[in-house]
Amino acid sequence: MSMKGRFPIRRTLQYLGQGDVVFKDSVKVMTVNYNTHGELGEGARKFVFFNIPQIQYKNPWVQIMMFKNMTPTPFLRFYLDSGEQVLVDVETKSNKEIMEHIKKILGKSEKVCVASGHHTKEWLHWEDAEGMVLPTFSLKRSWADPVLLGRYDVCAIGWLR
Repeated sequence: MSMKGRFPIRRTLQYLGQGDVVFKDSVKVMTVNYNTHGELGEGARKFVFFNIPQIQYKNPWVQIMMFKNMTPTPFLRFYLDSGEQVLVDVETKSNKEIMEHIKKILGKSEKVCVASGHHTKEWLHWEDAEGMVLPTFSLKRSWADPVLLGRYDVCAIGWLR
């Protein structure tokens, strides 16, 4: 992989695999609402920049959407398969505090991850026939349920298989 561009270390498998949040199977959609300016949203901006790629890598079945500069205070919203929504206020929290909090409330325990095989190398990435890792990070158009997203037409970050 080319080490060009802004902060290329974030695109390495070693960095992506260091994320420790594996969501429960009931989590289907995660939205991140944050602002690009202001002190109160600094942790949310760092969370988006450093931690969202790790979360998406470890949770390829979860759709993640970003809403920039559309809210007075930063927050996360999780949509569960039961129709329930979980709202997490991230104002004044650091990106590490945000990661710890979502791992505690919506993450699988270590026992469950080991039992389901989510800690193994084979689960963390896809390989082609020659054993080369296939980088599949891409922006794609999301046509999710309009009830969940309201009137917004957004792009979602997804790992393609």
